[in-house]
Amino acid sequence: MLTITLLFVTSALINFGCGSYSFTGASVPAHLKTIAIPIAEDKSPAAIPGLRELLTENLIQKFISDNSLQVTERSTANATLECVITLVTDAPAIVSAGEQISSRRLTINVKVIYKDLVQKKTIFENNFTNYGDYVPGEATNKREDAIAIAVDKLSEDILLAVVSGW
Repeated sequence: MLTITLLFVTSALINFGCGSYSFTGASVPAHLKTIAIPIAEDKSPAAIPGLRELLTENLIQKFISDNSLQVTERSTANATLECVITLVTDAPAIVSAGEQISSRRLTINVKVIYKDLVQKKTIFENNFTNYGDYVPGEATNKREDAIAIAVDKLSEDILLAVVSGW
């Protein structure tokens, strides 16, 4: 009786543990081992200097850290990740009493095309949006920090979409 109870409890724990970590989306196709990430285009009216390079470098670092796809040149890649910055907005986020702006939100929109070069097909074409907040008028310019935060969040979102299919 004790043996049956232990087997039941062990089985229940194993099933419970496995069930809580399952993924619902697809993962990277098995034939894709490498990815090329060309420098992002910036078609936004804001045209922030250095933004396309910042986004590209951040994406490359995220993929290197994740290690699910090896970053390589386009000529040897199995896949590409093409990014176009389509819009950058900078608007008040929090307006306090007396109509003072106490926080601004910098939002970046990026169109991403993920292509399978082996099977010659587009895996997805999606738009990603994320933001960073900053306090205007401080002695140091916090706007650059907000840009970096938005780019980091976008890069994480894009990486997750590529490697997990979410």
